[in-house]
Amino acid sequence: MSEARRIGVFGGAFDPPHLAHVALVLAAIEQLQLHEVRVLPTGQAWHKAHGLSEAAHRLAMTRLAFEGVASVQVDDREIHRRGPTYTVDTLQELTQENPNSLLFLLIGDDQRRSLPAWHRINDIARMAIICAADRDPDVGAWGDAPAAKSSAQTSPTLPIQPLHMPLMPLSATDIRQRTASQLPITGLVPAAVERYIHEHHLYRPI
Repeated sequence: MSEARRIGVFGGAFDPPHLAHVALVLAAIEQLQLHEVRVLPTGQAWHKAHGLSEAAHRLAMTRLAFEGVASVQVDDREIHRRGPTYTVDTLQELTQENPNSLLFLLIGDDQRRSLPAWHRINDIARMAIICAADRDPDVGAWGDAPAAKSSAQTSPTLPIQPLHMPLMPLSATDIRQRTASQLPITGLVPAAVERYIHEHHLYRPI
C-alpha cells in the first residue's frame, strides 16, 4: 500500500502575506513531511473587522510570496466562493478531492487561541490534524497581542500538534499601517510582495 499523501492547508487574509507566513509553511513542510501545501487566500472572512483589500491583489501577492516554494499550490477557491468563507467547507472539498490523504490544518498561535469560536470546529478536528505555531508564549503569533499562557487553557478538548517556529513578531496590520505612513517594510514581506504593494499603491490613505 502506498503512503498516504500528506497535504497542508493554510488559509488567511494575506493582506499582505509576510515573511512569518512563509516561515510557517516552510516549518510545516519540514517538520510534518508534507508532500504539498494548499495556501488559500480567504474570500469574505466573517471574522475580519476591517475591510479586506481586493481579492485579486491578495491572490497576486500570495502567489508572489510563495512562488519559490515548490511544494506550495496557491488555491483560489475561497475567493470565488459566494458568502462567508468557512474552513470546514474547504476541508470537506479537499477531503473529497484527495481521498486517502492526510490533511494538516496549519494555523498561527493567534488563530489557535480563537479555535473554540470557529464554525464547526469539532468537524474540522475530525477532518484534519490541527498544527499551530509554537513560539514565545508572551508575544502574539505575529506580534499582534499577548498570547494565552497555554493552548490547553483555550481549547482543552482539541488535539493540537505544535509547529516549532522562531519568534517573528510580524503583523499584517502593522505592515499596512507602516505603508500608510510611508515607513519602510523591507524585511517584513517578501521582496516581490513589497514591489507589488508599491507598484499598486496599496494601503495608502485615500
